[in-house]
Amino acid sequence: MYGYGFYGFDRTYILLILGMLLSLLASAKLRSTFAKYRTIRSASGLTGEQAARRILQAAGITDVQVRAVPGSLTDHYDPRTKTVNLSQDIYGQTSLAAVGVAAHECGHAIQHAIHYAPLEIRSAIVPAANLGSTLSWPIFFLGLVMSARPLITAGIVLFSLAVLFQLVTLPVEINASSRALHMLETTGILGRDENKGARKVLTAAAMTYVAALAGSILQLLRLLILAGGRRNDD
Repeated sequence: MYGYGFYGFDRTYILLILGMLLSLLASAKLRSTFAKYRTIRSASGLTGEQAARRILQAAGITDVQVRAVPGSLTDHYDPRTKTVNLSQDIYGQTSLAAVGVAAHECGHAIQHAIHYAPLEIRSAIVPAANLGSTLSWPIFFLGLVMSARPLITAGIVLFSLAVLFQLVTLPVEINASSRALHMLETTGILGRDENKGARKVLTAAAMTYVAALAGSILQLLRLLILAGGRRNDD
């Protein structure tokens, strides 16, 4: 069996563990930052829903609806239905965190309206990325067990599609936050000092995407190492 095989300690698990730790740290930072700024009420007193509607109006977007969805931090913009979907933590709340997150989702709506290229690329590769996430590992390990080089390569290529999706997602999210902070200040929804609080929330959220990308790259590196070990064993 090759050097990184199924018997004994697989040293490539270190990469997997590192990726998990990065994700946990980013998630913990987001939770703590959100918890802090969800207790600070915005001076304008606008709820997340009201802030979203004002931003969309200011951006000249009239065909996007704002609606409430169940869950916590389940907020998202759906380009298929043209809806800004805000969770119960955001929709009716007046905190800096609520307003900041609502504005971020409106940032995605603005990207959609102006045909922001990275967003359109991300939308285009969603089916391939989902396929890659689902099938890459089963095909890869089937290739290892059967010593089938084409299956191993196919697994790596499929997983690379998922990594590509994460790579494209990062600038999309950062740009949406940048647009959000600009709109919050120019519309007067938040003052300059308040905007700093919203920025911290959105920066913490962005770090979860950085961690996801780093984790995916580490996973890809693990696949390449395992594939290299099999090649040396053949």
